[in-house]
Amino acid sequence: MLFTIVGILIVLWILGFVVFHVSSALIHLLLVVAIIVGLVQLFRGRRA
Repeated sequence: MLFTIVGILIVLWILGFVVFHVSSALIHLLLVVAIIVGLVQLFRGRRA
């Protein structure tokens, strides 16, 4: 489920940055959140 959220956030980041030409801090914050969620899922998956 978290990988789905990561995928959605990355797609939104790409759309906001490329298609809509928005370069605000919010778009980059989406990328950071996607990376953090992905790393959390990666580390939790290895412990289980």
